Amino acid sequence: MMNLTGIISISGKPGLYKVVAQAKNSVIVESLEDNKRVPAYATDRISALEDISIYTYGEDKPLKEIYTDIFNKENGGATLSHKDDIKKLTAYLTEILPDYDQERVYSSDIKKLFQWYNLLHKSGNLKLEEEVAEEVTEETEKTAEKAEKKEKKAATAKKPAAAKKPAAAAKPAKSAKPAGAAKAKTTVQRKSGSN
Repeated sequence: MMNLTGIISISGKPGLYKVVAQAKNSVIVESLEDNKRVPAYATDRISALEDISIYTYGEDKPLKEIYTDIFNKENGGATLSHKDDIKKLTAYLTEILPDYDQERVYSSDIKKLFQWYNLLHKSGNLKLEEEVAEEVTEETEKTAEKAEKKEKKAATAKKPAAAKKPAAAAKPAKSAKPAGAAKAKTTVQRKSGSN
């Protein structure tokens, strides 16, 4: 299945966004088209792609399953443009999802489905969950290797501690004067020297 975690759509704003960080009163998102970062506030209508489904006559089918089917059909490539004729897009969707509810899935939804797929493909965010799991495993292995190397370096760097030399004979401690006393003395000297 396709991994759509962290990819969102914001109502009223074109394109898709990736959640980057959490701010005090908003979420910082990055556009997949131009990589510009903007805040998304609680008043914005935000939809996570992993939560979106397409109506069918049976159970609704999650968007990530439909994108996986398109990805497999196109061998990982781009698909039809959302600007193509709606009959062509509908015929393609019928091949992928023959039992979609034609009364509740509008032509604007179909266009958005293809637009989002191609946008995800162009930005490199179309990844199967297996690929993401492999990347995480590789990163974990690299981190473990680095930790092992650091441990080896630390073990070889540790040498027996040399015996410490005895401290030199203690010098007599100077009498401590309050900080204010030294200042007062110099002030007095200046006054007496100017007279």
